[in-house]
Amino acid sequence: MSKLVNEFNEYRSKMNEKLLADNNKIVKRIFNLDTNAYAKGALDVKTKELLGLVASTVLRCDDCIKYHLETSHKEGITKEEMMEAMGIATLVGGTIVIPHLRRAYEFWEDLEESVQ
Repeated sequence: MSKLVNEFNEYRSKMNEKLLADNNKIVKRIFNLDTNAYAKGALDVKTKELLGLVASTVLRCDDCIKYHLETSHKEGITKEEMMEAMGIATLVGGTIVIPHLRRAYEFWEDLEESVQ
């Protein structure tokens, strides 16, 4: 796995463990709700991940973008599909999301390199 992807996952895992170990009922329920929201339902997981990616980009959350990029990649979303979704996110979010688009593109490249 690439350095960028590995650093993100290590930090995320470490801090999620700490947060969940604190045994805060509200935090645990939000984590559970998030997990269930992205499970297959009327919409397939790939579609939900792209929706999450677009929303995260418009809201300018780099950690969320990375999470949805990695899950999208694991779900078999192509670079073309990802970029089409990011194009919509950039249109909706405006030029202020371009720095997030750049970082998302870089993270996607690292994801692609990690499977080669």
